[in-house]
Amino acid sequence: MTRLTRSLYLLLLCSLSVGCSSAEWVHPNRPKDQFTLDYNKCQADTMRDPKLQQGIQLLIIQATERCVQKQGWRLVEKE
Repeated sequence: MTRLTRSLYLLLLCSLSVGCSSAEWVHPNRPKDQFTLDYNKCQADTMRDPKLQQGIQLLIIQATERCVQKQGWRLVEKE
């Protein structure tokens, strides 16, 4: 599986999981549409880590979400 294919698969997986859940990513100072840009940047940064280049999807997702959280995004339950 190529890197691009893995990235697309991961994005699809995240989109499906977000679509099926009752939670959303929010930031106190940024609009919602900025999340995708921040997430993609974090994912690209994560994929540069040699330990994560083996393609273990769960570890990639967790590292990407930690990066997004460091930028101020929080996953909160929808009301």
